[in-house]
Amino acid sequence: MADPTAPAPRRRPTILDVAAAAGVSKGLVSKVLSGSAGPSAATTKRVLAVAERLGYRKDRNATLLAKKRTRLIGVTIQPSNVYQGELAEEIQSTVDAAGYETVLGAMTATHDERRAIETLIDFRCEALLLLGPTMPEAELAALVEDVPTVCVGRPLNLPGVDVVRADDQQGISDVVDHLVALGHRRIAHVDGGPGPISAVRREAYQAAVLRHGLEAVVLPGGLTERHGAEALRHLDSGAGVTAVVAFNDRTALGLIEALESGGLRVPADMSVTGFDDSLMARHPRMALTTVSQLTLEQARLAVQAATDRLDGVHQERREILLPTRLIVRGSTGLSPR
Repeated sequence: MADPTAPAPRRRPTILDVAAAAGVSKGLVSKVLSGSAGPSAATTKRVLAVAERLGYRKDRNATLLAKKRTRLIGVTIQPSNVYQGELAEEIQSTVDAAGYETVLGAMTATHDERRAIETLIDFRCEALLLLGPTMPEAELAALVEDVPTVCVGRPLNLPGVDVVRADDQQGISDVVDHLVALGHRRIAHVDGGPGPISAVRREAYQAAVLRHGLEAVVLPGGLTERHGAEALRHLDSGAGVTAVVAFNDRTALGLIEALESGGLRVPADMSVTGFDDSLMARHPRMALTTVSQLTLEQARLAVQAATDRLDGVHQERREILLPTRLIVRGSTGLSPR
């Protein structure tokens, strides 16, 4: 349910707003923005400056009606995220089969999510697939309001934005149940940081241990191996923790390396679980107990949701929740206590 006290998303500026602020006609603004001949250099400079100041972006629906379709689908991705890389690979195969082409928008330390999305829109991508977006809902709504968009992996409640995600709550609950069945009674959680997906998994962990009558132990963490290793510093050696539920596979693997460097054995001294069932988790050296998000099915359904909108097959908002699957490997075992 939307927060009634939250500020309403800012109205997107139109070409009429640009014309009024620049003191020229709508037709003249249209010529400037399309690069047509006619406007003077001074007028062009003034109109472009006003458009940039107002944050004006061309109407995507009008653009696609006026121009030949590009059949491009934009995908935001963090290059360092192994799971997103696997998901993007499956998306590419599905997009190819649907007769479209993929454009990747990389998110890095110097190129944030907003810039990645804006770049994909400027490339005239007809639809967007956002992999685990972290932007606040209101900002995201204003950015993609004219572009068919599918959010992959994150709960999101925006009109016109479809959602395809795994059931994180069930996945974490299954992990905790598995550890309890092995006799663990002090189970900690390495948090994934401030993001919305992290919040869902954290709350699922807390609910699961409470259901078993156990105490929640949440360790500050993040998204990478470094965060997993650093989380160990916050684990009180006297707390009696025998198992750790990590936010994702990367934090789990960082934690395992730190444990083993400190002389502890996994799983003899400490059981560790991840989330994603990434390539690293499946490596025989790691053999990580984790949660599969059905990557192939997520990719297929996300692409289908986007192409159905573009092809006029379906226009109603969709939210698809996929089941998860617990994958038990060698990183979990009987409690040592």
